[in-house]
Amino acid sequence: MKILYDWLKEFVDFGLAPEELRSRLSLAGIAVEGLEQTAAGPLLDVDLTINRPDCLSHYGMAREVAALVRGNLRPAESLLQGKLPQSATSAADTVQVEIQCPELCGRYTARVLRGVTVGPSPDWLRRRLEALGQASISNIVDATNYVMLELGQPMHAFDLDRLAEHRIVVRRANKGEKLRTLDGVERALSPEICVIADAAQSVAIGGVMGGATSEIGPASRNILLESAWFDPIAVRRASKDLGLRTEASMRFERGADPEMAELASRRCAAMIRELAGGEILAGVIDVYPGRRQLPPLELRRAELLRVMGADVPDSEVQAILGALGFQPRRVDQTKGNPDSPLAVWQCRQPSWRQDVTREIDLIEEIARHYGLDKFPPRLHGSKQPAARLPHALAEDRLRERLIGLGYREITTIPLVNEDEDALFRLDGVAPVRVKNPLAEDAGLMRSNGFVSMAHALAWNLNRGQRNVRLFEIGRVYEWDGARPRELRVLSLGATGHAREKGPFESERAYEFADIKGDLDQLGELAGGFRWRASSVPWQSAAQSGQIALATPGKGDGPTIGIAGKLATRVADRFKLRQDVFLGGFGLDPFFAAVRDARAARHYQPISRFPGVERDFSLLLAEGTAFSSVREAIAGLGIAEIASIEAVDLFRGKNVPAGKFSLLVRVTFQSHHTTLTETQVNAFWARIVARLEEKLGAALRTA
Repeated sequence: MKILYDWLKEFVDFGLAPEELRSRLSLAGIAVEGLEQTAAGPLLDVDLTINRPDCLSHYGMAREVAALVRGNLRPAESLLQGKLPQSATSAADTVQVEIQCPELCGRYTARVLRGVTVGPSPDWLRRRLEALGQASISNIVDATNYVMLELGQPMHAFDLDRLAEHRIVVRRANKGEKLRTLDGVERALSPEICVIADAAQSVAIGGVMGGATSEIGPASRNILLESAWFDPIAVRRASKDLGLRTEASMRFERGADPEMAELASRRCAAMIRELAGGEILAGVIDVYPGRRQLPPLELRRAELLRVMGADVPDSEVQAILGALGFQPRRVDQTKGNPDSPLAVWQCRQPSWRQDVTREIDLIEEIARHYGLDKFPPRLHGSKQPAARLPHALAEDRLRERLIGLGYREITTIPLVNEDEDALFRLDGVAPVRVKNPLAEDAGLMRSNGFVSMAHALAWNLNRGQRNVRLFEIGRVYEWDGARPRELRVLSLGATGHAREKGPFESERAYEFADIKGDLDQLGELAGGFRWRASSVPWQSAAQSGQIALATPGKGDGPTIGIAGKLATRVADRFKLRQDVFLGGFGLDPFFAAVRDARAARHYQPISRFPGVERDFSLLLAEGTAFSSVREAIAGLGIAEIASIEAVDLFRGKNVPAGKFSLLVRVTFQSHHTTLTETQVNAFWARIVARLEEKLGAALRTA
């Protein structure tokens, strides 16, 4: 919103220079981003939050300035400079107004002016409009724009002679109805859009833009002046559906002041008469089905002290709230005692401040105008001590381990493209769609973390980062048939080299075994993972797996995640030109398993006796998983087995077709005695026999 410094001075007397005013307003929560000189004087560029439609006018900003300087705001009625001159003919005898959709239009006022002369505007008016970014069109149209910028009430002028039967009907658009707007574009309307119509056709889109069929032209002599209030949500939807955003729609969709409509109509009629001559017909047609009672508000000094930690004198409280239009009045039993801790003020919500509905809102108004620097910087007292969430410790350990493995944490936006999300979505998962998406490629809440991770890897690769390891602890969303469900997940992504070239070793590309090993190290926090075969479409079939929780004594637990190499067709969709590996799992079952593993943990002394390692170089059939080897060995129940590890895997020379070589290292250790060679050899023989029986394994001899 652009505000002219000299225009503000017409409503309130203040001695602040433009630069000082800019600073004071910004400190009071009205951010002034720029200050420049124009032909109409200094101009402030104000950045307003969406809850302050009252400041989308010079009068509204003058109200803020009056509160800042504790000055007197000139009443808006004084702009009329006396009684509005009117003819003997009644406007109600000339025009009929009917509202058929009060839920979309809560108030509609109409005035009639006859015998006007359309022409150029005077220089002072053109200068002000042009300084504020408004092109001068004609004295009639310029007057409506001037009043909108002055009082915040959008106005529209119709050529009365072009309205069929001199009738105004505010209704919903008919299905398939079209209207050519003032910008020359023919627009298709839906029944959700409020239109202003005459007896024959629609002539304007309510709260957005007028139609070309009734616009003011050089030959116009009689005009109907509209000043109305339209539902903010309906205007916002219409503006978005039509791709049409105007100064009027911006004000209505934020919530214009319904009580300003009639006053603005009088102000604009008087201004048109001054600029274009003619006569104003007596009275105003004011259809107001949406009138509501303004609710009372209460402010207690005790609450002000509790929230802000310091007092504000009675005089300041009443001056600030009074200047802002809240009409404060002491109603407590000690109202004769100034600055009493028991002071209570009864206030009235102004029609232009729909955002102020609670006591805390009044406290905010006082604090920002009194000066936030006058309140002590301190933390509020807490009624109960802060406590970490139950999963916080487990999440800390998970994050520490991921960083130790060389991964970097990222945070991504959960809004994704629906087609891309479908590439990774599991069967049976219903996605959560956004009803009013900001963009076509952000219309879905992600159902998995892999779609965001693929984009993050592509972003890094496109900028020259060839070796990337990322993780995200985020949320995904599913539709359970009645409402959305939010789930926490961990997502990993890696590409490039697993090992850089060094003086004594060569570089090595990242492989599926690397991400599997990283996930297994994470699984140690929860008692271990078990791996199963996976056939998810986005994965490369030969390098993939499902992750299940290990449940000792109960078999494998439920599947909580997956990992694998990205299939070529999916990698091409994201323009990934090197191998990419993705993995992840659900955090809720993982954190529960971490808690169970911690609870089951018990002290076990370190053995005083040395461990003995034995390597088994096995020939196994293709497709045999290491987990099968481990389970076969553990199934022997040999208490002295301390660990079972896969050390090396080999395919090639001296290995028969359909086979592969796996080097397995088993560590034996007793807590009671030093193991003898005879005992270890006996264990070794039992293990070999078991592997031959269960898996058809054979010891490699060459």
